[in-house]
Order: sequence, then structure tokens, then C-alpha cells
Amino acid sequence: MASVSQSPVTFSGSLSSATSASDLLRSSMNGVNGVPLKTLGKGHVGHGRKGLNIVAKVRKVKKHEYPWPQDPDPNVKGGVLSHLSPFKPLKEKPKPVTLEFEKPLMDLQKKIIDVQKMANETGLDFSDQIISLENKYQQALKDLYTHLTPIQRVNIARHPNRPTFLDHVFNITDKFVELHGDRAGYDDPAVVTGIGTIDGRRFMFMGHQKGRNTKENIQRNFGMPTPHGYRKALRMMYYADHHGFPIVTFIDTPGAFADLKSEELGQGEAIAHNLRTMFGLKVPIVSIVMGEGGSGGALAIGCANKLLMLENAVFYVASPEACAAILWKTAKASPKAAEKLKITANELCKLQIADGIIPEPLGGAHADPQWTSMQIKNAILDSMDELEKMGTEELLRHRMLKFRKIGGFQEGLPVDPEKKVNMKRKEEPRPGLISDKALQGEVNKLKEQILKAKETSSINMDQNGLIEKLQREINYEFSEAAKALGIEEKLSKMREEFAKAENEQLTPGQIKNLENLKNEFNENLATAPNYGRLKYKLSLLKEITEAKTFAENYKKALPLKAKVNEKFKEVLEKPTLKQNIENIKAEIEKSGVSNIEEFDQELKEKVLEVREQVESEFVNALESSGVHVTSKVDQTSMSMIKAKVDELNAEINQIIQDVIESTPDLKNKIEILKLEIVKDKNAPSKESKEKIESLQQQIKQGVGDVMSYAAVKEKYEELQAELAELSGVGSDGSLIKEPIYA
Repeated sequence: MASVSQSPVTFSGSLSSATSASDLLRSSMNGVNGVPLKTLGKGHVGHGRKGLNIVAKVRKVKKHEYPWPQDPDPNVKGGVLSHLSPFKPLKEKPKPVTLEFEKPLMDLQKKIIDVQKMANETGLDFSDQIISLENKYQQALKDLYTHLTPIQRVNIARHPNRPTFLDHVFNITDKFVELHGDRAGYDDPAVVTGIGTIDGRRFMFMGHQKGRNTKENIQRNFGMPTPHGYRKALRMMYYADHHGFPIVTFIDTPGAFADLKSEELGQGEAIAHNLRTMFGLKVPIVSIVMGEGGSGGALAIGCANKLLMLENAVFYVASPEACAAILWKTAKASPKAAEKLKITANELCKLQIADGIIPEPLGGAHADPQWTSMQIKNAILDSMDELEKMGTEELLRHRMLKFRKIGGFQEGLPVDPEKKVNMKRKEEPRPGLISDKALQGEVNKLKEQILKAKETSSINMDQNGLIEKLQREINYEFSEAAKALGIEEKLSKMREEFAKAENEQLTPGQIKNLENLKNEFNENLATAPNYGRLKYKLSLLKEITEAKTFAENYKKALPLKAKVNEKFKEVLEKPTLKQNIENIKAEIEKSGVSNIEEFDQELKEKVLEVREQVESEFVNALESSGVHVTSKVDQTSMSMIKAKVDELNAEINQIIQDVIESTPDLKNKIEILKLEIVKDKNAPSKESKEKIESLQQQIKQGVGDVMSYAAVKEKYEELQAELAELSGVGSDGSLIKEPIYA
């Protein structure tokens, strides 16, 4: 193989004389790095007589004047700033864009233009009409923009003509130098960074850059950064922290670019790295939301000491459209989602997420970009003046506390009624699915609570919930038993017959059929498959009802019991009674007898005398404290009275039953009442309720007439007389007995 001689390299082409071969062919791994790939493709390599000759043709490219030209023209509009960045003013004025809710304003504006055109064509004076229309337009504009809905503010924040980051930067800075690249292989155009001065004070600026037209939006990726953009911003943060430049960030992005390539390059890691780093920067940071701030893509450059928002800007974790698609399965619910998300500047200031609102002109920032930029400039300087007074430790703590207080909570606060209504209620298990063991456990637990309450002399519990649950279970078991015995089908057919009847009164035949059906059910109930469960649940209901009665009585008796015990102690502490009791005790001990039946007659009389004194003093003490003692009845007399009361009740019931049987009209009404109650048991209608109340009133009237019989009246008066005659003390000497629960 022929060797290649080290002959000089010659170039042909239109290269600048200032550019040397060494500049173009810098040393690298391949030995040819630094030459554009297109240039290498056009090179020609061949063997000459004296060695290797390389011929390269370099394409002519217009020299890029960046960051500023050597001789800037002072007469150029915009001054030197127009040369400091490839970002140039648009040659054509952007086309006006009318939002949906602004269309009524456009009608007024069209009228003003038509009147002006008519005035110009006819030469007539329409100044009064024009002024009136303009005033009307201004008032309508003011009314519209002072009562914007959240979704309308979202639309303004996304307005195509809204000023971008570089628009604001060039308006507020004296000089701005854009800095490029993340030093990892790419310069993301969606994130712009650079150093600028405001009134002679240096700041590091970084922000999301959207396009002003379709071409620019494609170039800027619609303001959605890739990982390279966040790494570029991170590099500038380190640079600013090293040199002590305060940082100003501008947020205007729908979110980070979420494509496959970005995920492969570590989009999440880049955002997380920025978040962690921003909390440790030792320079003041001010973030300004100038459009929309979406999710982590906005937060990656938004961990600041001060977060300021333009009046019509929005800041959200998910866009209203995405939120609506998740929660309501349609993007058409975005207005509702925008309201619930609390994404506007006013709402975020109330939640202490944003620290201030920068005003916008009527019509939005695009109506007067220069004025909006001046408001941003003033807000930046005011915030920086406040933050620069803090020391490094105080500044870091200020930034940490700002985010620590977001989403705080307090325990023990009452739930907002509106939120409570929307909370999902805990559903009760369907009847029939609750096991007998679970029901028995609940009953036993309630018994234990009652026993503990009895020991501590305080009871505070609610048995109604368990009673309702048991009643639902029993109704379910009755229904299942009726299905198993075929009674439910017969009852349904009978209801249909009753519904078809023109007269509301039941015929004797229908009443007889209903009685037969009821008797059939009661006779065959023991043969139902679920009879055991039904009987068991009925016994549980009886237990819990008794427990409820005991709890209610015990609760009522507690205050009175405490008062009686207190008075009894006071009576026993009286000197006279105390002395008498001590004397009796001494005599009993002296006699050597412990049983009262073995006492001699004299000692018995002394004991009974002291007992009567104690009871007399006790009754007087209770009477003086407001507790009225009506009678003292012993157990034997009470049992006699109870027997007579039961006898009277049985006789009254028999009389009522005989009257009902002998009165077809009253019996018919009772059967109709039963049928109405069964028919509308679950959801009674208004007519059914009125009918039931009317029937109950009529039946009560009929039963009331029975009580006027002379025989019943006479027996009732005799019983009252016996009660009045009875007097004495119980055999155990107690006046108040504690209710017993077994």
C-alpha cells in the first residue's frame, strides 16, 4: 500500500482571508471535526505527483450578526436591541383574533367604523354619535373584562397575539444578551435564557418562548420544552448563582413536551433536577406567569421566592380540557373544570400560591403590550428590592416556607356543609347479607356498653340504628318467607283486585279472603326455610328493645337518683337522727342478736320508731327540694293493683273486640287501614297518607265511644279508689327502685 506523504493542504473556495486551515480542521478523534458535513461531502481527494491533494468547496453563507454587529446603526428602529438576538420584530402586523365571548364588542366596533366611514363619505358631522358609541364600547369592554369566567381567562391566556417572553424582555431591559445551549448537544428554542439589565441592574432571564405565528410556533415547539431546554435553564441557574445575578423567570407553557424521545432523554429527571436545584440557589428568584402555566413544565422554572401572575394568566396542574376528559369523560365540560380547578390569579392568591397580581389593560395584554411590560418591570423591581434585603439563610428559608404552607390542613375543623353533601356516604349492607354472628356481636357490644354505663352511672348511647337494621332484616326475612310459601303472589293478585274495585270499601268476601290469607301465612310460617333466622332476629330485636327501654329509663332516673342519694346523706348527718341511729346500733350489738325477727318487742318498736323518723325526715327533705313523693306502696299491694289493672285491661280489650265484631263498618275500616299500610309501606304517596290518617281518626272515634260504657267507667273508678286508699312502705324499706335489665 502506497504511503501518504505529508504534503501541504491546499483549499479552493471563497473563504475569508481571516479563516485559516487550522481553524477549520481542528484536531479531534476523527481528525476532521470542525468542517461542516455538507462541505466534507463536496470535497475531492486525489493523488498528485508530489503527494495528496485535498480540494474542498465551502458554500457561501450569509454572515449571522450575533449578538450584535460591529457597527450598529443608531438610526435603526429599536436601537441596538434589535441586533442583540435573532428575535426580530414581525414585518407584518398580526391579524386580529376575536374570541368567542368578545363578539358582542365587535358588533359595536363595526358600528363605529361604519359611522366614521359615512361621515367621511358624506362630509356630515357625526361626532356626537361616534363619541356615544365609543363610550358605549368602552363601558361594554369594562363590564366584560371585570366579570370574566375562568374559562374565558384561559382563552385570553392562550390568545395568539399575546406578548411573548422576548417581547417583554426587550421592552423592559436596557440591554439583553441571549445565551444558548445546554452543553449536552442541543439548544432548545422553546426555552430562552440570557443576561439583561434593568435600570443598570443585572438579572438572569429565562422563560418559555411561544411563537407569534405558525412558522415560529413550529420552530419554538409551541412553547413546550424538551429536557434540553430545562438543562439549559439549569446551566444558567448555576451561572447566575455563581456570579450573584438575581433570577427572573417567565412562565408560558401548556406543559413539557411529552413525546417518546423526550421521555427517553429523561424529561422527568430534568424537571426534578431543576426543582431540587432551585430550592438551594442563594440568589433571589422571581417568577412571572404571563400566559398559561401547565403542570411540571411550568414548575420546573417556577420554584421562586415570589410568584407573580398577570391578571388574565392561569396556573394549573392539568388543563381544563384534560381535567374534564378525566372526570366527566368529555372535553365539553372544560368551563366547569376551569371553575373547580381554581386556576385564575385571584383564586391562587387567595390560596397563597401566587404572591401578587400584575394588572393588564382592558382587552388583555395584547391590547397594549408596552404598558403591560412596564407593569411587569415595576413588579420585578419592587419584588427584588424586598428580597435583596434578606440574607442568604433568610432567603432560602423564605423560599422553603412559601411552598411548605401550600396545601396545609388542620384537624378538628368542621366539614363544610357543601363538601359534606358531596361526600360519598357509606352504604349499608343489603338486607339478608348480614350474618347472624355479626348481628349477635352488635347486640352483645351494646349490652356491654349498658353494663359499663351502669357502673359509671352515666349512659349515652343510641340504639335506634341497630333497631332499624334489625327491622330491615326482619322485613326481609318475612318477605322471603312469603315468597317461599307462595303468599306473596296471592297478595299481589288480591291488591290488583282491590285496585280495580270502584268503591274504596272492602266487601265482606274480600275481608274474609284477606283474613284467610293472613291465617294461612301464620299457620305455615314455621315451615318456611328461613323460619329459624326470622325467629332468631325477632329475639334479637326483643333484646335490643328491652335494652333501649332500660337505657331510657336509667337515663331519666340518673339525675333523680343522684339527688335522692344526696338528700339521704344529708338526712343521716343530722345530729338528732345520727345519735338515735348510733344508740340503736349499740343496743343491737349489746343484745347479741343480728336478725330482726329475734329482737324482743321493745327493741323492735325502737327500730321501727327510728326508721319512721328517718323516712319522715327524708320525705320532708325531698319535698323541700322539689321532689314530690305521692305515695309509698309495698310490693304485695303493688302486685294486687297490677293484677286488677291487667284484669281491667283484658275486660276493656274484650269489650272493644266484641264491639268491632258486632260493627261491620268499624271492622271494614280496620281492614282497609291494614291494606293501605301494607300497600304503600316503602314509599307512601300523599293521598295514601291522608287516607291512612282519616281512617285512624275514624277508628279512634269508634273505640273512644266504647270507653264511655258505664261498666268500664265503674271498674276504673273502683281501681282509682283502691289506689288512693293504699299507703305504706315496701318490705325492704326502699322508696326508689333501680330498673333491672336482664
